[in-house]
Amino acid sequence: MKRTGLLWVAVVGVITVGCSRTERSKTATSEHRPGGAAVGTGGVVVKSDEDFVHDVAIMNMAQVELSRMALSKAAGPDVKSFAQTMIDDHGAAGDRLKTAVRAYHMEWPSQLDDKHRKTLDELTQKQGGDFDRDYAEAMVHGHQDLVAKLESRLDLETLANWKAAAAGRTQNKAMPDPRAEMRDVQIRPEKSDSERTMKISQWAADTYPVAQKHLDTARTLETATKKRSTN
Repeated sequence: MKRTGLLWVAVVGVITVGCSRTERSKTATSEHRPGGAAVGTGGVVVKSDEDFVHDVAIMNMAQVELSRMALSKAAGPDVKSFAQTMIDDHGAAGDRLKTAVRAYHMEWPSQLDDKHRKTLDELTQKQGGDFDRDYAEAMVHGHQDLVAKLESRLDLETLANWKAAAAGRTQNKAMPDPRAEMRDVQIRPEKSDSERTMKISQWAADTYPVAQKHLDTARTLETATKKRSTN
């Protein structure tokens, strides 16, 4: 009887471990399913379409609001020119995303979150060259976050091809304008059976090249404004 009891305990243990492994496998699979929780190419966890749309909508809104402030407070004409580009491009990108998800009645943020509001409030206190430097730095950080978020929705192979082509065409360490010089290399969205997810991911694929150009330009602007502030 004791041997039988011990054997039964061992069998139950094996079954339990097997079930546990199966559940972990199912969980891991669901975490990479489009529209569910997924770890993207930028290492960003995308929990759902709703979370993704909410996050990038706020990021776009932040770029626009910070840049509107820059139009009135910036000292350098290069900073004001960049700010106007941000207003135009991110305003248009936000409108395209809103149109893409309109049929799905997804919640759209009406104001900035605490993180971006804090940046806005801090920039309000800056003037002249200090403002230019801190604005450029905020644009670098903001676009780094946006680019990483967008990459979580892109096809890995086409993203790698696009990056290789961009690097090959780079001159003077500045990325070529994707709207004028990169049209022959297309980034595809990550595949999904969900129509909603595909529309959102297609928006990410369309937005990514321009966001990368913004990041490249913001880094150049940050370097220039730092040099001016130390002179």
